[in-house]
Parts: sequence; C-alpha cells; structure tokens
Amino acid sequence: MRRVIDLACSFVLIIFAVLISPNLFAAGLLKPSDAQYQSLTIETHHVDVVIQDGIATTTIEQTFANPNDHQLEALYTFPVPEKAVVGEFIYWINGQPVIAEAVKKQQARQIYNDQKAQGRSTALTEKDGYKAFSMRVFPVLPNQSVKVRLVYLQDAILDHGVGRYVYPMEEGGTDAAADSFWTRNDRVEQDFSFTMTLKSGYPVDGVRLPSHPKALLSHSPDGEHTIWSAQLGNLSTNVDGNAGIEGSDKSGIAQPSNVSNAPAFNLNQDIVAYWRLAEGVPGRVDMLAYRDPQESDRGTVKITFTPGDDLSAITQPRDWVFILDRSGSMQGKYATLAEGVKKALHKLPTQDRFQIIMFDDSVVDITNGYQAVTPERVNQAIEKINTLGVGGGTNLYAGLKKGLRNLDDDRVTGVVLVTDGVANVGTTEKSAFLKLVEQADVRLFTFIMGNSANRPLLEPMTKISDGFAASVSNSDDIMGHLMNATSKLNHHAYRDIELKVNGAKIKDLTPQDIRSLYRGEQLTVLGHYFKPGQAELTLSMKIAGQEKQYTTEVTLPEKATEHPELERIWAFSAIRDLEETMNYFEHKDSDSQQAIEDIALEYGLLTDYTSLLVVEEQVFEELGIERRNQQRVEKEQQARQQRESAPTESRRADKGQPMFNDPAPSHSGGGSGGGSIGWLSLLGFIGLAWVRRTPKKNKTQ
Repeated sequence: MRRVIDLACSFVLIIFAVLISPNLFAAGLLKPSDAQYQSLTIETHHVDVVIQDGIATTTIEQTFANPNDHQLEALYTFPVPEKAVVGEFIYWINGQPVIAEAVKKQQARQIYNDQKAQGRSTALTEKDGYKAFSMRVFPVLPNQSVKVRLVYLQDAILDHGVGRYVYPMEEGGTDAAADSFWTRNDRVEQDFSFTMTLKSGYPVDGVRLPSHPKALLSHSPDGEHTIWSAQLGNLSTNVDGNAGIEGSDKSGIAQPSNVSNAPAFNLNQDIVAYWRLAEGVPGRVDMLAYRDPQESDRGTVKITFTPGDDLSAITQPRDWVFILDRSGSMQGKYATLAEGVKKALHKLPTQDRFQIIMFDDSVVDITNGYQAVTPERVNQAIEKINTLGVGGGTNLYAGLKKGLRNLDDDRVTGVVLVTDGVANVGTTEKSAFLKLVEQADVRLFTFIMGNSANRPLLEPMTKISDGFAASVSNSDDIMGHLMNATSKLNHHAYRDIELKVNGAKIKDLTPQDIRSLYRGEQLTVLGHYFKPGQAELTLSMKIAGQEKQYTTEVTLPEKATEHPELERIWAFSAIRDLEETMNYFEHKDSDSQQAIEDIALEYGLLTDYTSLLVVEEQVFEELGIERRNQQRVEKEQQARQQRESAPTESRRADKGQPMFNDPAPSHSGGGSGGGSIGWLSLLGFIGLAWVRRTPKKNKTQ
C-alpha cells in the first residue's frame, strides 16, 4: 500500500507542476484597454461563508469607487463558482437595498441599457457560460461609491469525510481575445475580509486553509457540537466578518474613505478551506426538508447518502499512459515535469509498463509504445522529454486518440492527461471526444484544473464513462486529493445505482441519472413530496457485478420552514439535468431551453438564459415585473438569521434503522493548520485519468 501511495504521489506532483500557471487572470473591475479615464477601484470586499447542514452559503458585499470627475459604469467579473445557485443580488439605490428579479437574459440587458440611457440607477448580473459571472452597475457618480451584494448556495459535499470549500478569484486565462481587450483591476484598496463559519452536526477534528497560513482558526462549543471559524483579511479595523462600508453618510451614499491603515489586497488567488470529520462517523442518511402548509402542499426534500466502508480493494498489474501537453502554457515547467516523471516511473512496480505521449499542435510518442519499468528505460524517456521544446496550440483530441489507441485488453490501464480541456487545434467537436471515450471502453476520472476550465466538454466525457470528476484550484494541496484518487482507483465502486421510494412518495427526483458512486463519495438527491409521512428508501446497485441493496425509512415532515433555500437548490439541479442533455447532444433544444427559463424565472435563478436585474422600485411596477424574487430573498434572509442563533443539529434521518452498517471511509490523522502539507492536505490530482473498465477476460473485477 505504501508503494501505491508513493506512486500516486509522484503522478500527482507531475500533473500539478505542469498545470499551475502564474499568469492566471483574477476577479476584478474591467475597463477597455484603450480607455483614457482612471480605473474604478474596489474599495472594500467582504466575504462571509456559512457551512451548515450540507449547504455552503456565500455572501459577497463590496463597494466600487469612482475617482474620476464624471459618472461611469462599473463592470466587475469573477469566475463561476462550481455548481453555484445564485438568486440574491442587491444594489443600494439612494441608500436603500433593492433586490434583483430574474428576467430573461436579452430582455434584462435591454432594460438595463434603456435605464442607463435615461440616467437612472440600475444593475445587472449575467452568466457567461461556464467561464464567468459579470456584474454591471450604473451610475457610479464622481468621487462616490456604490454598494452591491451577491449571495450564492452550494452543496457542501464530503469526500472520505473531508469537506472542501473554494472561493474562486483566479480566472483560467482561457479567453485570449477578452484578455487583450480589457484591463483588469483586482486590487482592494481598503478593507478585505473572508470569514468562514462551520456548524457541523458531526464531530470535526480540524480546519485547514493551505494557501493562507496566516488565517485565524478558532472553535467554540455549541452544546454537544462545536462551531469552527476561519478568518483572514487586511482590515484596518477588526477581522469580524462584518461587511460594513467605511465613510457612509446619512443619505446612504457611500463616500470614498481618504484614510485606511490596511494594505491593499489583490483578488488573484482562490481561497480554499478544508474540514475533516473525526474518524468513526457512521455511514448514514441525512435529510433536510422545507414545507410550509400555509403556502403550498408541495414540500422539497434533500437526501444525502454517505455509504459505509464496504468496497473491497482491487490489486493487479497496470499499464500507465502519460499524455502530456507541451503547448505554450508549458513554458517554464519542463525541468519540474522531467524530474517528476522520473520519480514517478522509478516508483512503479516492476510488473507495470509505461508509455509517454506529448502533444501541442502535433503528437509524438516518445517511448515508442509501452516500456518495461527499468532504470535504463526510464532515463531514456526522461532524456527525450528534456530535449523537446514547448510552444504552439493544443491538439487535445490527437493526444487522446494516440494515448487510447493501443490499450491492452488483458491489463488495467491508467491514462493521465495534462490539460484544462480547452481544445483549440484539430478536432474540437464535443461529439468526437464522446465517441472516442465510448470506443475506448474506459472509465474516465476527471480532475479539472482551475477556474474557467471547459466543463461542458470534460463532464459529459466523465459521465458516459461512469467515471468521477473533481476540481482543483491553484490554492489546493496536493497530497489529500492524491489520497482520495488513489483510494477510488484501488477499490471497487457502486454501479448502476437506482433509488426507489415506497410509502410517502417523493417526485421530481434530481439528478435523474446517478449511475456510479466511488469510495468516499456522497450521493445527494432532491425531490418534491405532497403528503408527509414515512417513506422507505431503497438503494439498489452492483458491486463487482454482484447485486446489493440498502434500505431504511425516513419521515417527511408536515411542516419544516428552516431551509427555504431548498426550493432553489432543487430548481438548480433540475436545470442542470436539462443542460447536461443539451450539452451532450450539442443542440440548443427549444423545449429544454424554455423549460430552463420557466424554472429559473419561477425560482429566481441566474442561468445562461436568465439574468438578475435591479431597477428603481417604481420601474419594476412600470415594467410589470412581479417582485416574486424579493419575497423569496426576504424569506431566505429571515431563515438565515434564525439559523445563526439556533444550536447546531445533526440531520441524520436513519438513526432508527441505519441504512449502512460500517463507518464511512476516512483518512487517518489529526490536527489543523495553515500552510504545510498534513493530514488534511486535500485534492491536488489534476488532469484526466482513464482506467479500463475491466480486462475483457475478467469482467467481474
């Protein structure tokens, strides 16, 4: 086992060194590169994160200042957080917060432009595909500031008992045209703060921010539970998580502060936080529900399955294929790459074989097929890597095709691809990549590097291959993601998963297609129910070809008003199901698009087809825009305030009839801290890894 871990460590170090680029673009205010006026400034930027009951709620409040003698429009962009449910956007007009409404994208842009042309206050948040969110605010008056707030929700999922939260600020640098057109200002001139509060219903034995060793970590008792806190910032006052604005006058219009003792802070590095549950936490079923009979008979339920550790290990010799990107982004990484490959290959068992393929505009097999693991063969391969230069485009398809061409049907094969998925040379059609993966008969394990990576290409390939995907930030540690990946690759998985519900019915289940679950992963499903009562849950699946069932009972409550956000989270998951179907077929289906618009408008969501629009209150009425989202936001704000003062609770729903007999998988160790790699150093495995589903002569493995 030690050899397996050392080997995987070396593989991860190779990929991590190759992919991390110092030239990534950060969140910030934009202006045209040829503009003659001074850039708007970010006065303050405050981030407050609350992780509770399996949901991470992120609140961003910031002020933009105009140092010019004429009014301007603020344009702020930031990377799309992974699977972020965005429904609350607020712009302060004349000192009063005005909550945005979800409006069809083109209509929202037209209204925004009309209001801007009339000189009226307006703001707009839009989604630019998988790359970025953009926030426009008008006007920013001369020598004054504006204040905005954005709130989004994410599932706080555990892997091997470890949770991970990312506040994304780095952009992936995947849009060269935009990078050349815009000048970006990512500097916070006065106060920056980041505060994370963790309220877990299960014991937590540490919190870690690996790239921010100066973060202040603390914990305090909360009945039988513990509240953890992580704080960092450059505040001129105290780091208390308050999103206040310096220098606000009585009119509510923020005036730029002339004095601040805080050093400037740049929004160019992601903040990654980890937390780990104590060992021995049981496999379990957790449940949240929202139902207010005074509003509707329809309730919303979120069920999270955490299987016990009952997947057996797989042991047999393997082939390894390295597909390495040597395009222009590899500049400055070659020495590290060569040394990493050398260390990795020397740690391979002697019964394994290796192959190294490199690509830019073209493809070269530098090992001429599989080679035995010997010092001589390894040194020859490293010497060839050292002689190759870097530069050119990225012919991703050709590199994959070459690497998947000569897989041995009788051996398990691991394929490691170094890329962010942005194919720009040769074949770039998604359908061709999907066909290639299907024909190769492989399971695709996707480790997506950086913000703005091409998820619409990478995620469908993962799904059709029954693999798994994980995202990696430059602020991640390496070793823990390595440990998670190694654990998954060396154990059987749950296949052909099906959830059946008897008794009280749960309808509109999402996600609709579950397929597989790997060791350490959680499964979360959402749905609607109309009648409270007992519901029997049965998970059916295959493990190594053998049928397996897990069963329990849960109670769907008559009334539960603590988590109104569940309605938005269900809607977002339903939209993702529709988007995945369209992404797979690369076809803008009008019916699916209309369904997405309808769901987003009903639940007040930011999507590729809807935006969040703020206008003056009387303008909403003039335009006939109902204030449905305002009512939803106010209800959610009230619920958040109530949860803040309420004691932490366990949301376990299967105590009376445990669904799983064994404790959940975890990594051993203990402690917490800042920068050094330790027990909680998670998630550093980058690129894509394929493993053949089974040798054809032994399909049960």
